[in-house]
Amino acid sequence: MEITVETAAKLRITEAEFEMIKTKLGRTPNFTELCAFSGMWSEHCSYKNSIKWLKTLPRDGAKMLVKAGEENAGLMDIGDGYGVVFKIESHNHPSALEPFQGAATGVGGINRDIFTMGARPIASLNSLRFGKLTEAKTQHLLAGVVHGIGHYGNCFGVPTVGGEIYFEECYHTNPLVNAMSVGILKNGETISATAEGEGNPVFFVGSATGKDGIGGASFASAEITKDSVEDLPAVQVGDPFQEKKLLEACLEVMHTGAVVGMQDMGAAGIICSTAEMSAKGKSGMIIHLDKVPTRQQGMKAWELLLSESQERMLLVVKKGMEQSVLDVFEKWDLPCSHIGDVTTDGMLRFYMNGVEEAVIPAEELVLGGGAPQYEREYSRPAYFDKIEAFNIDQVTDVTDLKSTAEQLIELHNIASKKWIYEQYDSMVGTGNASTNEPSDAAIVIAKPTQKALALTTDCNSKYVFADPYKGAMIAVAEAARNIVCSGAQPLGVTNCLNFGNPYDPEVYFQFVEAIKGMGAACVKFDTPVTGGNVSFYNQSPDGPVYPTPTIGMVGLMDSVNDKMTMFFKNEGDFIYLIGNIKNDIGSSEYLHKIVGQEFSPAPYFDLDEEFDMQQLVASIIKNKLIQSAHDISEGGLIVALMESGFFNNLGFNVTQSDNNIRKDAYWFGEAQGRVVVSVTEKNNELFNAYVNKQAIQVQCIGQVTKSQILVNGEDWGNIDAWKSKYEKAIEKLMHK
Repeated sequence: MEITVETAAKLRITEAEFEMIKTKLGRTPNFTELCAFSGMWSEHCSYKNSIKWLKTLPRDGAKMLVKAGEENAGLMDIGDGYGVVFKIESHNHPSALEPFQGAATGVGGINRDIFTMGARPIASLNSLRFGKLTEAKTQHLLAGVVHGIGHYGNCFGVPTVGGEIYFEECYHTNPLVNAMSVGILKNGETISATAEGEGNPVFFVGSATGKDGIGGASFASAEITKDSVEDLPAVQVGDPFQEKKLLEACLEVMHTGAVVGMQDMGAAGIICSTAEMSAKGKSGMIIHLDKVPTRQQGMKAWELLLSESQERMLLVVKKGMEQSVLDVFEKWDLPCSHIGDVTTDGMLRFYMNGVEEAVIPAEELVLGGGAPQYEREYSRPAYFDKIEAFNIDQVTDVTDLKSTAEQLIELHNIASKKWIYEQYDSMVGTGNASTNEPSDAAIVIAKPTQKALALTTDCNSKYVFADPYKGAMIAVAEAARNIVCSGAQPLGVTNCLNFGNPYDPEVYFQFVEAIKGMGAACVKFDTPVTGGNVSFYNQSPDGPVYPTPTIGMVGLMDSVNDKMTMFFKNEGDFIYLIGNIKNDIGSSEYLHKIVGQEFSPAPYFDLDEEFDMQQLVASIIKNKLIQSAHDISEGGLIVALMESGFFNNLGFNVTQSDNNIRKDAYWFGEAQGRVVVSVTEKNNELFNAYVNKQAIQVQCIGQVTKSQILVNGEDWGNIDAWKSKYEKAIEKLMHK
């Protein structure tokens, strides 16, 4: 067929890029070659609109064991001769069309990124965004996504230990499904995603290839419209039991000494893994596509190259050691085929039944090589005018604290996510140390070491919408705050950057400012960015989603015995508020959902104050001066107190300590840098002596009660009634 600009456009290749391809090849590409460029130069694979800004993030640290972006996931030293591997990625577009498989294959894909490096996955987390939960469509998407995450993770045998979920109207058409995986490996046993050694055989292992997921990378690099349903074949289909076998086989084959390099066949399938491994090893490959195991007859060369069928890996094996590899995969009853060999000329040559189908320089396909890199225009969003016009004095202060708190506790962004997390197996593997005693972050034992990891995903996208720079800093700070309140030291970050169309200058402004804010906070907390994922085009005809730069953070503690929990322990314990109280209700759930004000500034935040406050919290935990620690986030102080009481059904008697602060700001405001802690009567004097030496504001606001809640002397009833409202708000909608 004649290859024209129109042909390229149908594959989402611009006219300028089509001319670049012709120049690089010295000729017009054939259709198979054009398909290869379409997948590899998609936003999803090439990061062509983001890479220049991503390079500005802090990516070096004393505990980094591989450079950011060098391998499939980040790797950091945790001591005792072991490292932690972690990464977060998006599966937004597939989940919008087919929520079960979209979410399930997102979980499968991120776990493959972990074990392809030689690490055994020990924990999964997620970060989810949907539209209004009162909408039937949202309920359908939520049910499907949760089922998909639970099904894949439960069958695969890795516990889902934490996550977050928000409901905002802007995610109605385009939900966000971000999946994170964490694994452990022995230092020095990392497998690299590289191809080298002339004549070394290339093996395809794992599930047979089908037509599911063809063009998935390109599909993920376009907006969702009413016509997107036609892209349903771009959604992959997963098999968690097959992946479990693949995991065990891959970890076993690594110990044969036969593996030179290995890479997951994720986005863009075979063309991606062959290109990236070859480019990294400054080599090439000859690949015979007719030797690829298939589950559908008559697949064309371009279909085989672009299929994103799940549970597949590409291995480069030392010549002469092929049989040891074949034996392992035969033992696990998995396809294992010698499909080609490594060359030294840097060219990818694909054959089908002896006919040459494509010849492409590997380097020209990949990020950091020949893939294009763009600088997009950006401009201040017009809606900032509405945010800057906000005046707190024009909002009437709350008159009935109790009834407002009752509304607040049932808001879907605040209410218990029990209906969701009970569908996940959080205990498989016996490493989860926080299911029965919750902390602000999930705590997982880093077997076989004695150390423990604290894991969290965080981002309040409403804050980022209001102020992308400050909002992204808050996302990092809240993640660190959760880690610190759990008794751990923040270690490193992986990010999943979910934004609208990068060609929209206002969207790109959000992206650029968020990157700057994230970078500043990561430097302050000494948490380098180890890698992650950019997901653009989260946009529908109704407009873009809120800018959502999700932060996945890992923290480290020497022993699980060092953990701090978030719940009150004893009647009579004193309750303290650590951090500055501000006359601030900006971007709070109270202001947005109850007052109905969509446009307001991000909440108060000072990076230096936040850091100093966290240092104080870390030291009082280390010195065993407190019984519990819980950060103040969505819903403000009153929600933090409620959540601290629910676990043991303990109430509280608290009084506003500063009457110069508005009541709504004091109880419902979401000013950052604050933590609620509880202290025993025995430790109270020691605690006060310690914190009074610090510059951070610390105030006693009340005491823990047997079950009764009293606020400013008003009887709010028993904690059980509030817990019932909190736990049933989402469940009653999903079970109606």
